[in-house]
Amino acid sequence: MPAAVYKGPFAREQAERLLWRAGFGPRRGEAEALAKLGLDGAVRKLTRPRAERFVGAAPHDDKGRALAPTDAGGHDHIWWLDRMVRTSRPLVERLTLVWHDWFATSLAGVGSQKLMLNQNKLLRSRSLGSFETMLRDISRDPAMLLWLSGTENTKWSPNENYARELMELFTLGAGSGYSERDVREQARALTGFDSDWRRGVGPHNFRFEPKRHDSGTKRIFGRTGTFNWEDAVRLCLRHPAHPRFFVQKLWGYFVPTALDGSTRRSLESLYRRDLQIRPVVEAILRHPALYTGPRMVKPPVVYTAGLLRGMGRGIDTTSWAWISGMAGQRLFMPPNVAGWDDERWLDTATFRGRWTTANQAARAFSVTDKQAGSISGDPQKLVAAAIAFWGSPTIRPHTRDALLEFARRAMQDANQSWKRKSYPVLVTNALRQLVAVSPDLQTS
Repeated sequence: MPAAVYKGPFAREQAERLLWRAGFGPRRGEAEALAKLGLDGAVRKLTRPRAERFVGAAPHDDKGRALAPTDAGGHDHIWWLDRMVRTSRPLVERLTLVWHDWFATSLAGVGSQKLMLNQNKLLRSRSLGSFETMLRDISRDPAMLLWLSGTENTKWSPNENYARELMELFTLGAGSGYSERDVREQARALTGFDSDWRRGVGPHNFRFEPKRHDSGTKRIFGRTGTFNWEDAVRLCLRHPAHPRFFVQKLWGYFVPTALDGSTRRSLESLYRRDLQIRPVVEAILRHPALYTGPRMVKPPVVYTAGLLRGMGRGIDTTSWAWISGMAGQRLFMPPNVAGWDDERWLDTATFRGRWTTANQAARAFSVTDKQAGSISGDPQKLVAAAIAFWGSPTIRPHTRDALLEFARRAMQDANQSWKRKSYPVLVTNALRQLVAVSPDLQTS
């Protein structure tokens, strides 16, 4: 039976949530335009996009210079953030982020921004296609080979790093359907990759060397054969535990509630047909739980990109790299092979980074006393203008009431002429910050 499909109203608010969950939030007018397509049309527009085009000016650093993502520190993060902000294919870019977390690989272990960017390109190109093709490609990807010791895995000294994570994190789940013997035997199957790195030349010429491969008989998941690395991938994908793991993990990137049994079985059936990603994503994006369920905390880079998209600001500073680090998510540097812990997106350690994100985004457009005469002191108008500054996102009534109460109290204190002139300026800047850090913009 097919998965349930949302049948409620699909207006601006629902389109906005879809754009946040399956992208990086709407640009001005984008949610309204998507809502006119209806649910099916909106989902198809995201999952079957036209050729990519970038909206807005090319990115640059604080001095107006072009980015150097392959060698300048932090420029790799800025380069990808720019794609998130300017892309016309937000779901493709969002899924690239999903796969980066799924196959978490860090510059800290790879040591080459160029190889990390090449892996990023690979994940983007496979984002909505065959999971089997993507898993094969990532298994021989140079950055992954360096990150999980693939080139150190030989028939003389098998290394279990990639074999273990292939099953635990990428295809089956911790302790699900495999044993320690399977880990050891998979490691043998995965032997044979090499590069010139060991010869002191650098990260070049990654290749499979048959003489380094253990061609002997292995026993994996109860099957016996002279398995190689391609067989290792195939055996994981044909394991009965894989479809459940895949749909549950993918679901979690879009919906914060647990996957119910009926939906899980429907998604598994859909996925088993040919291990294609797009049909499963489309079913998730049409599901009622995405539109009627609880709100979901935005990852730091999604939050940042969304603020910039909403206000129409491009990348004009490299500060976003260190600010995003403060918020807990530096691109190309996940904390470990398990990826980022989304339960820490909003805590006492990372919220300061989100506050700084909002401040950095708005600061270049702060109003000053020179504009005092043009700003109304009416609290209602001040709140409306602050919301409009961020692209008029949906603000729930209780949040709007809190903003209005703040504006009223502040303006009530303007009991002198200089205060009546300056307070609208101060309150305007404060309200912009408060809108951006409100629960409504931190979650979707």
